[in-house]
Amino acid sequence: MPRKLVSYRRVSTAKQGESGLGLEAQEAAIEAYREKEGGLIVASYTEIETGKKDEMENRPELLKALAHAKRSKAVLLIAKLDRLARSVYVTAVLHKAGVEFVACDNPMASRMTIQILAVMAEEEARMISQRTKDALKAYKAGRRVSKRVRLLYPDGVPADVVEATAGKLGASLPQCRNLTPEARVRGSIRSAAARKAAAIAAVADLVPEMMKMWETERLSLRAIADRLNAEEQTTRGGSRWSPMQVKRVLDRAREGLIA
Repeated sequence: MPRKLVSYRRVSTAKQGESGLGLEAQEAAIEAYREKEGGLIVASYTEIETGKKDEMENRPELLKALAHAKRSKAVLLIAKLDRLARSVYVTAVLHKAGVEFVACDNPMASRMTIQILAVMAEEEARMISQRTKDALKAYKAGRRVSKRVRLLYPDGVPADVVEATAGKLGASLPQCRNLTPEARVRGSIRSAAARKAAAIAAVADLVPEMMKMWETERLSLRAIADRLNAEEQTTRGGSRWSPMQVKRVLDRAREGLIA
């Protein structure tokens, strides 16, 4: 089966978008890569970027392309590396999204760029982790007493409490185990809400088109599912759409849970 591709084209001004200047060259590069590699373009997104701020809100089509590629386990395909990777912020978002992408003009450079940035981020995380470990080691070696424990004894921590708590932090201290049964219930509820929010966010880019099919085109749930599947759109879990899954998304959209 050919590798699935989601293409992304971008120009910087509305004038360029209207004239096609730049877009045709990008489309030619994308098609040449697809023909050479034998891939299948399942969706295409075109960004006409008019703002000057270097932020993802200025690139809604890129967000849609990333979401589509992630759901469909496809490769994000762009014509030129500088169309995406000139922005460290955008590249960082791309890396975090966990979506593979290829630049037609230099496929190896696109992967290498992400890897270099990832290595730098990992090294910084490693250094922070090491500093934290060193600080905790010094804390334990010095048999220091937690601030929370000290606050319980404003006139001085008794010797027996010092002996029992020195060098300990967090859950290892009875004084810090303050999660009540009610708090545990609240935590479970919030966890469930977070999972639901993640499920909603995964398909948010599809909702406007799904609502249009339902309210304007008057398509049935089955017809909507069939069209999504024909467009190689997948659910959050990478499966084909069913009428029931379409209904759940539409219900959440009508309830205002999906913008």
